[in-house]
Amino acid sequence: MSPSRRTFLVSATALGAGTALAACTSNTPAGNTSVKANAADNAAAGKPVTIGFSAPAADHGWIAAITANAEAQAKLYPEVTLRKVEAGKDAAAQAAALDTLIAAKPDVIVMLPHDGKELNSVGRKAMAAGIPVVNLDRAFPEDLAYRLQIKGDNYGMGVAAGQYVGAQLKATGKTAPVIGEIAGMDELELTQQRSKGFADALATFGFKVANRRAARFTADSGQKEADNLLQALPKLDAVWNHDDDQGIGVLAAIAQSGRKDFLLVGGAGSRKAMETIKADNSVLKATVTYSPSMASSAISLARLLAQGRGMGDLVELQVPKEIILAAETVTKANVDRYLTLGF
Repeated sequence: MSPSRRTFLVSATALGAGTALAACTSNTPAGNTSVKANAADNAAAGKPVTIGFSAPAADHGWIAAITANAEAQAKLYPEVTLRKVEAGKDAAAQAAALDTLIAAKPDVIVMLPHDGKELNSVGRKAMAAGIPVVNLDRAFPEDLAYRLQIKGDNYGMGVAAGQYVGAQLKATGKTAPVIGEIAGMDELELTQQRSKGFADALATFGFKVANRRAARFTADSGQKEADNLLQALPKLDAVWNHDDDQGIGVLAAIAQSGRKDFLLVGGAGSRKAMETIKADNSVLKATVTYSPSMASSAISLARLLAQGRGMGDLVELQVPKEIILAAETVTKANVDRYLTLGF
């Protein structure tokens, strides 16, 4: 099963469970329930559709994987034509490119905005023109700007990392562990959400972060901030690094220091990080996912939207309004299952 298909099914299963719960609490009389066996018809070819696509150029492994996944997923469907427009260097350039795309009237548009707030008006323009918009990852502030939003769980990443760190340290009898954190760009809401989730999860164990550094999602900045963290904390039990791309620099700094007295948890789920976890020859023992496979799922769902079809496992006739992917913890014990999701 392809990674994107697996993510698609996991999301559908979670949503299906929610639907079942809602049905149990409704006033619907017994004998008039809404049920549907899995029709398994989503793979069947539908009418030809054109999906417009726009995402920022790759300056980061995760961003590169977004476009690569979207293109690869579209090729799985013979009836899908993917019309890609370059997003340019900033929100203004992407807005101009999307104006051109809207004028071409694709059946649906999938976009990863440079900035959700700045591209909100473009989403509204497309929707007003009758073109459903699938927003990837960076939310628009207004519901009127999109038909479907699919994204990862930044707060959940922090929770997953905190729960793993807390459980590992508690299992070794630590009562007052020294915990470090290397975040991403502090001015971004996603970084703030990740740190909040991490702190909240650690608090359930009675633990807290002793020293926190903010890097810039690059290997160079990760190495610099890891150097600073290691110098500030001569004794250390665990570190959470928010991003596996900047983690390349974090691991380099740790290797240069010769420190092996703590465990490291990564973030996002790069293939390199997963291979390092599997090799089990460094301090990196786990990573928490924020997978760019969401782009693959976005193309699959955009196809269904354009064809007026729902998801096979759901009773509802249309694709849901929002899907949030779970942050999963990858360790040596389960890494083989996740390697195909690595970017």
